Amino acid sequence: MDLFDDLPEPTQTSGPVSAAPVTARPQSTKEEEEKEEKSVKRKREDAESCTDKREEEKEERGEIKKVCKEGLPVLKGYVAARRGEREEMQDAHVLLPDMSSCLSALPGQVTRVSYFAVFDGHGGARASRFAAEHLHHNLSKKFPSGDTENVDKLIKKCLLDTFKQTDEDFLKKASSQKPAWKDGSTATCVLVVDDMVYVANLGDSRAVLCRLEAAAADGQRRLVTLALSKEHNPTMYEERMRIQRAGGTVRDGRVLGVLEVSRSFGDGQYKRCGVISSPDLRRCQLTANDRFIILACDGLFKVFSADEAVKFVLNILQEGSVEQRAGLTEEEVRFEAACQQLASEAVRRGCADNVTVILVSVGF
Repeated sequence: MDLFDDLPEPTQTSGPVSAAPVTARPQSTKEEEEKEEKSVKRKREDAESCTDKREEEKEERGEIKKVCKEGLPVLKGYVAARRGEREEMQDAHVLLPDMSSCLSALPGQVTRVSYFAVFDGHGGARASRFAAEHLHHNLSKKFPSGDTENVDKLIKKCLLDTFKQTDEDFLKKASSQKPAWKDGSTATCVLVVDDMVYVANLGDSRAVLCRLEAAAADGQRRLVTLALSKEHNPTMYEERMRIQRAGGTVRDGRVLGVLEVSRSFGDGQYKRCGVISSPDLRRCQLTANDRFIILACDGLFKVFSADEAVKFVLNILQEGSVEQRAGLTEEEVRFEAACQQLASEAVRRGCADNVTVILVSVGF
């Protein structure tokens, strides 16, 4: 039996790969663009530095014994963050295209692990920042190692335990403060083990996959948008029933008339009302037909449907000319531009919330 049979399968919607042209171009000031470019460059350099250092240490100890399997997808991450009209940026994110070096040891049949995550904070930025800083470290400590069987089952348990521990650790820290912190955060985490994608999410941040199916009879490849995550809001039947069984209520689509999500990190004052930190898990194997994954907070999806976001990115990737940038390939420039323009377009369309977008390119 498939370990994930008891979980909802990703929904599919299909349509022609060619999308309607985008007439309005996202606008951003030169200062914002330069600031964002410096921030992204700094994060990439930090990640590369961490990876290089750990690999050197392992080489010295003679621990690097295997090479990456042939045919694995090449993953590259790009991020764009916009404060919008909010006074504070409460989103956080993590990009680790190669997390393998952060793990003490990998299962015998695994050669690479990648990790991407977006956290949408509410009531403050402390819960989202805590999750961004600690969740992948907790994950690395619990990740299966050695010659183990049924890696799927162990990864599922690892993700569930990691989310539970991260929430407990934050709640312990939050309750020790005076006054106690009341911050909370959603989470959407994508863990790629070789060519298998595992998605764990809490709340209303989302992840979607762009897949181009084989050419149809008319010779045109078809676009498929796969939902890799499940939203958690109090109006959903299962979520509402759990909240009510715990003694809570749902008013105006919110827990106790206040909280918009039914699962989250933090939010200690709502945990007794049925708000939980157990993520939904989904699994999807990457294929040569896959182009990219979008992870984003609900700020993006308030003004974009999943299909619209995917088509917007495809339009930019397929544009005729592209401005060359030192140190980047043409494809990298296109993905970077698509990520930045998608976030800017969300703000231009009137999203007043923070907007964070992670775009993960998939190449074989």
